[in-house]
Amino acid sequence: MLDRPRCYPPVLWLCFLAGLVVFCLTSAASVAQVPTPPSAASGSFSFTDINFPGANLTRGLGLNDNGDIVGDYIDSAGVRHGYLLSRGNFTTIDPPGSIQTRAIAINNRGVVCGRFVDSNSVSHGFLLHQDAFTTIDFTGAAGTIPQGLNDLGQMVGAYLDSAGNYHGFLLSAGNFTTIDFPGAVQSTVAGEINNRGQIIGNWNDAAGNTHGFLLSGGELTSLDVPGAFSLSWPTGISANGEIVGVYDDSNGTLHGFTLIAGNFSTVDVPNSFGTEAFRVNDVGQIVGSYFHAGQHGFRATPSPIQKP
Repeated sequence: MLDRPRCYPPVLWLCFLAGLVVFCLTSAASVAQVPTPPSAASGSFSFTDINFPGANLTRGLGLNDNGDIVGDYIDSAGVRHGYLLSRGNFTTIDPPGSIQTRAIAINNRGVVCGRFVDSNSVSHGFLLHQDAFTTIDFTGAAGTIPQGLNDLGQMVGAYLDSAGNYHGFLLSAGNFTTIDFPGAVQSTVAGEINNRGQIIGNWNDAAGNTHGFLLSGGELTSLDVPGAFSLSWPTGISANGEIVGVYDDSNGTLHGFTLIAGNFSTVDVPNSFGTEAFRVNDVGQIVGSYFHAGQHGFRATPSPIQKP
């Protein structure tokens, strides 16, 4: 999903069909260094802009420990595409049959997962590995939206039921398991899984507020950012257990956050009107998007770099 915070909701290949890769090579990444914000988390960050050449909007949605970044962009015709940014070069990602695409996560093996919408407006998941696409559909669901995958072949995400409700899922060893936060109304989304099997996500209460959750060692706990107004939305978790995400304040402004060893810190791109932190890798780099004269992707690199 990774569309709007309220419903965000954003490797296994058994029993799925593979398609052909459709790649479009374009020019190198647009980068610009900007100063470190005073509210940056756990020390200082250097920020690098990510703008797909010619796009009206760009977001950074996932990254791995090798520094590869995936995300989405909207072209001049208003069509959304996925992309991979690796070694300074952009590659467009569009699964066969897609009319809208988001590339949402990439693991350290270079496997990309995301979602695409077909001509019937049905949402499907996909995996991209070694130039081959695999479609991912939760059995019997009205729509499937992968959100994250780890290096062990496990995937998490959300699926849409016939009543219009979102449920989280875990796909492991070829089997789907539903994840519903107790008391959730209309929406539970599993957002990311790390190599330790820890899962973060979000759920909505009866008042329409969005809360985060952490599923670790079989224990499911709610996770709220102190001072958040109506949105606490964890979006990424590293193998070290560092969590990043998005929260809102009483003015409706979005801020990124990190949660490290029980301590919350805010991450705001300087001079922006809102910041979304989507993923973190094991050296502490964060990708996301910010709002200033449009929407742009960013990579934030901590100083000093963390050890994996």
